[in-house]
Amino acid sequence: MYRPDHGTDAAASDATVVVEAARTAAFAHASATGVSQGDALHAQDVMIDPEGARHVRFVRTHDGLPVLGGDLVVHLDRTLGYAGVTRAAGHAVKPTGQAKLTAGQAAAKAAKAAKGDAGGARLVVDARGGASALAYQVTVTDQDTARTVVVDAVTGKVRSNTPTRDEFLSPKLIDTLHRRGETADPATGSASAASGLVGSGATGAAAYPSAAKGTGKTLFVGNVGLTTTQTSRGHYQLKDPSRYGTETRDAKGSYTEKFGAGTKFTNTTNVWGNGATSSRATVAADAQYGVTKTLDFYKSTFKRKGIANNSKAAQAMVHWGKKVANAFWDPTCNCMLYGDGDGEMFKKPLVVLDVTGHELTHGVVEATANLQPTFVDSDGNQYGEPGSLNESLADIFGSNVEFYAKNTKDTPDYLVGEKLGLAQKFLRRLDHPSLDKLEGTIDYWSADTYYTEVHAGSGVSSHAYYLLAEGSGKKKIGTVTYNSPTYHNLKVKGIGRTKATAIYYRALTRYMVSSTDFHQARIATLKAAKDLYGANSTEYKTVNTSWAAVNVTAANTPR
Repeated sequence: MYRPDHGTDAAASDATVVVEAARTAAFAHASATGVSQGDALHAQDVMIDPEGARHVRFVRTHDGLPVLGGDLVVHLDRTLGYAGVTRAAGHAVKPTGQAKLTAGQAAAKAAKAAKGDAGGARLVVDARGGASALAYQVTVTDQDTARTVVVDAVTGKVRSNTPTRDEFLSPKLIDTLHRRGETADPATGSASAASGLVGSGATGAAAYPSAAKGTGKTLFVGNVGLTTTQTSRGHYQLKDPSRYGTETRDAKGSYTEKFGAGTKFTNTTNVWGNGATSSRATVAADAQYGVTKTLDFYKSTFKRKGIANNSKAAQAMVHWGKKVANAFWDPTCNCMLYGDGDGEMFKKPLVVLDVTGHELTHGVVEATANLQPTFVDSDGNQYGEPGSLNESLADIFGSNVEFYAKNTKDTPDYLVGEKLGLAQKFLRRLDHPSLDKLEGTIDYWSADTYYTEVHAGSGVSSHAYYLLAEGSGKKKIGTVTYNSPTYHNLKVKGIGRTKATAIYYRALTRYMVSSTDFHQARIATLKAAKDLYGANSTEYKTVNTSWAAVNVTAANTPR
């Protein structure tokens, strides 16, 4: 189901015309787009740029079977003429042979590989990594994890075994913290009374349900205003009717991935929480605040209406699982899940603002380029440049959520996880990524980046973004002093965060696909800068310099 950028019937009609033009162009230019006989293209998104260009993101089926890694974006000019393509698969998709395994056999192999209960197996074509293999895709779950397993339908080999949820804390990081004996007990915000923020009734309407102005007494950001729903006289629900019905619920220690199974937060005061974990509603207020600020950032900055740009609610569940020291974006329920911490290493829930911005951005990436890791080890750690780019974009836009929110209890910065209470005072940082010694984040690209865990590898593009925005060298922004190094001491003069963020968002939504690596991300951001500012602009030239400053150049592109 594609999502046109505009909401009117006329825009939807225009989008239909654009989709058909893009589909026709894809087959007319098959040598460039890689589509072939037996392929069908299904539109996922339609983007109509103010300057006249059109872009249609497609997923592919081949002889009726979904194609993994078969996604592409067809670019059209203002007259709907073919202008190019961005494609994940660099080859035509032509699987040979017939399945030798049954669906049941594939499900059994998947269950054994992922150590859980297998759901149904569906036949697909796996076009990732240059392949054209007939395979089965199976979702495997246990009490607190979910994995997507792809099993070769001919050989029975497990082709991939990937966590379904995007975890904020990787297994590798958690292991490192355990080995160091380090704990994270973050300082929390004050819940003292804040001027002008008290629970109140409806905003003027007598009919119910109606919007009301409530107060969240949060764990991390003090007292904040929340728009809630007055369901009847004197009764309120933690659900925001002004933001598509965005809502936070209580999982009550369960591992459910069904948002509807969560318990609604309701009360008679419209004051949510008490600033401490003794109230179950406290972290719900943090989550609701973070989710709504993230939605507001994307809408205000990019006119994006919801995580998937479909004007639908964002959802969150707190108190998820038992002693879960993590936070997740979960595609199964299309929601945020927050554990309460394990009480030992992570003593409080991970409901801080940039964690929420980071994880919801994984949802935005899933709805656009859907960047995927190249491979996953037996412990669930993910590797490869597309996965690293995914983590980087989550850090970039998550940091921007802080800048947008301007909350004095969580001052904006280019640090990620600075409120978690870690000994190194942050989890990652964009200006000088290698100062992170916990994950071993890298500053520069090398041929070994392919084999780097995705959170560690994220430093390459995060560093390039920071240099584009703020430039190289020492600089103080707010309360934080930054000092960004460069490869071969190349000097970079930043163009400002607003322009840098616009370029990266345009690149993500128009010019990235599931397999985009760092060199392709360089090309994507150059195209985005050309669209927005022109090929001869300072912005375009600075994009090129910022990537060279992290050792990503046209000359060292892998062949």
